[in-house]
Amino acid sequence: MLRHALQTLRARKAGFVGALLALLCASALVTACGGLLETGLRGEIGTERYSGTPVIVAGDQNVHMVKKKKKGKTKDKAKPLDERVWLPAGTLERIERIPGVRAAVPELDFPAYVVGSNGTIFQGPEGKESVGHAWASAALTPFRIEQGKPPQAADEIVVDRGLASRAGLAPGAKVTVQATGAPARYTVSGVATTPAGDLKEQAAVFFSSEEARRLAGHPGRDAVIGLLPKPGADTGKVADAVRSALDGTTSREEVHTGEDRGRVEFLDAAKAKVKLISMGGAIGAIGLLVAILVVCGTFALSIQQRRREIALLRAVAATPQQVRQLIGREALCVGLVAGVLGSVAGLPLASWLHGKFVEFGTIPETLRLVRSPFPLLAAIATTLLAAWAAARISARRTSRIRPAEAMSEAAIEGHRMPWRRLVAGLVALAGGVALLMVLTALHTEPASMPVTYLVVLVISIGLALLGPLTAKAALAVLGAPLRLFRATGHLAANNARANAKRLAAVITPLTLLVGMASTVIFVQTTMGSAAEAQTRNGVTADWVIDSTGPGVPGGAADRMRELPGVTAVTEVVHTTVRAPGLAKYTVQGVTPKGLDSSMDLKVTEGSMGRLTDGDVAISNVVADSQDLHPGGVMKLVLGDGTPVTQRVVAVYERGLGFGDLTMAHGLVAAHVDNPLSDSVLVATADDAGKREAVRAKLAAIVQDFPGAAVTGSGRMADRQAASHEENAEVNYVAMGLILAFTSIASVNTLAMSTADRAREFALLRLAGMTRRQVLRMLRLEALTVVLTAVVLGTAISLATLTSFSIGMTGEASPAMSPVVYLAIVATAAALAFLATVVPGRITLRSRPTDTIGD
Repeated sequence: MLRHALQTLRARKAGFVGALLALLCASALVTACGGLLETGLRGEIGTERYSGTPVIVAGDQNVHMVKKKKKGKTKDKAKPLDERVWLPAGTLERIERIPGVRAAVPELDFPAYVVGSNGTIFQGPEGKESVGHAWASAALTPFRIEQGKPPQAADEIVVDRGLASRAGLAPGAKVTVQATGAPARYTVSGVATTPAGDLKEQAAVFFSSEEARRLAGHPGRDAVIGLLPKPGADTGKVADAVRSALDGTTSREEVHTGEDRGRVEFLDAAKAKVKLISMGGAIGAIGLLVAILVVCGTFALSIQQRRREIALLRAVAATPQQVRQLIGREALCVGLVAGVLGSVAGLPLASWLHGKFVEFGTIPETLRLVRSPFPLLAAIATTLLAAWAAARISARRTSRIRPAEAMSEAAIEGHRMPWRRLVAGLVALAGGVALLMVLTALHTEPASMPVTYLVVLVISIGLALLGPLTAKAALAVLGAPLRLFRATGHLAANNARANAKRLAAVITPLTLLVGMASTVIFVQTTMGSAAEAQTRNGVTADWVIDSTGPGVPGGAADRMRELPGVTAVTEVVHTTVRAPGLAKYTVQGVTPKGLDSSMDLKVTEGSMGRLTDGDVAISNVVADSQDLHPGGVMKLVLGDGTPVTQRVVAVYERGLGFGDLTMAHGLVAAHVDNPLSDSVLVATADDAGKREAVRAKLAAIVQDFPGAAVTGSGRMADRQAASHEENAEVNYVAMGLILAFTSIASVNTLAMSTADRAREFALLRLAGMTRRQVLRMLRLEALTVVLTAVVLGTAISLATLTSFSIGMTGEASPAMSPVVYLAIVATAAALAFLATVVPGRITLRSRPTDTIGD
């Protein structure tokens, strides 16, 4: 049987090229996603700052939830925190007494921006934020003085060589540094570098120990402790001794060695690994489902084109099982070649994806891509399985026809749909409707996104199974307009009606293309538009002090409050917290006094006027999910791991624009890495003249604070939109691969369908039609396919976006840009006409008599 399969492949190379190309793309996609998934699971994060110390003690950057399982077993589920978890006081003293430890070096880190004389903020390469440390921790890298001397007085600093070069600094220079408080002037006492200068620039600013402690804002506590073992001491034994010494403490401290040290330096690395796991798994799974759907259509079209050949096999006594085995082995051969080639092609694709995610800041550069044979083997295996399953499913109907009906079945396409296919299609559509209902009940983006794309796939699968019925319904509507084009229109309508299966095979990938593209793009615009509108309508202040630098210090806000005509000044800082069940919520910390004058959160229950450090206001989404109301209690873990219990004082509607939770500014600022405000809202008296006078005075104040500027009330909405667009870029790139694959499959299926009609075109030309008339007929058929696919794809996308919008915003208000939508439709139409007309022209080059003879 294998020999016959190989002979068939050699004889019908063109018929299998389409399936080979579709499977190759699927294999490449699975390989790339598998590489990302493995990187998230096993990826190592290189260290720069702590390269000189083999053992590091740091706080546990996770919040834990212990679940009890059957038979007394427990399961510890952990999720990462976004802010630095500082070590408790006394940790350094316990570690210093451990045998084998030569020195325990405390580390402090906090934002510290070097500001030029013209207000320019100097940062590290590629926009890397500069970080402040105590010079006592220089040994952790280690840094050494290249010029000058270490900082001794409170007004002295040492700057690393790269930062000093960009800012034009040398020992003795005076420079302004914006750290966690008001900007201050310092004298550059020295310039530091790593021993061989071979480490990447860290944009480090070193202060004296006392000044660093003051700026860090955590008296008696350290961010990290680096251990330098005694000469000859075994690093592993020292690490074990530290773990033993820290056992039994009420807080969680972790000991890191080797490549594990990178997680301490780059706090976003843990989140990045989780994101890679979820993204790699989701994209790979969706891509595989798309592949199976598309390949099923491709094989169905290929098998339909071989009806005469299969009919002859049945007529010479081949059993249905033998026919299915033959087709299955053909598919395995094609799948093996496509899997191997695609898995190799997936390696550079994985590198490209990894590079794009680094470029977007989704993952740190030091999280290196893991390369192993496992993604390649998984891609080959899944490609083989997809090819075999698609071929067997597609061949089921053809292989079971009776020998007596074989030749007639080959000549005329059957009109009855198998009841199993009808039932499966209806079940898939019912599943899609059920998922739409589920989507309306999901209120968080991480939960909604996978379901959103799954809805499009499930409904597309249902329409693919009911494809012939869908095609006939479309022709019932479009048949009359087609006949207005005289002979070519009549032929196009009759051809399409007589070959509904072929028409359905080419409609399915285009429908998926339009539906998926519209959903991927407009689900982001729907979220961004809703958040932007809520922010724009919710900011009632006259002026917004926005910062493109480190932030706005509290001292600046205090000066603004003293201005005549100012009625309220609201400082705003953002972070995230975890709740029971490890749910993650965005939080804004605001100054309670005068909040009603500067911000309207659209409160539905309770009052924001009661907000204190022990209170929290929650969005209606959180209230519904947690069944909370004013007077209730909410246990939270702040960004730095501090547990708090907050009393709910209000419920508001504008959670997308302002955050899931709203808490007092003082509480939030004390538990974030950067306590400076992201924005400051200023409300003034109603008189227009006074408002402009206040603006001028505000502008004079913010001149003293680098990166700060006075803007209108719409600035926060613009910033929200820009931030959402940056986050959406990752999804565009990730899902763009699936759209590219779907586009290739659409072109592939259309080209296969057209190229197989050479005999039909020859008969039409022998009957008196010209090449131009045949091509016109093809264009009308392509127009029918495009219109049907656009209507179906748009309906799928609109239903999905409406359900998504209801779940996320509470309103059925999907935001679809007409220009972008028309671009999607134009792309689908261009692909359809290109894949129809070009093969048609090539086919029509031959003389009709030669084609009939062949």
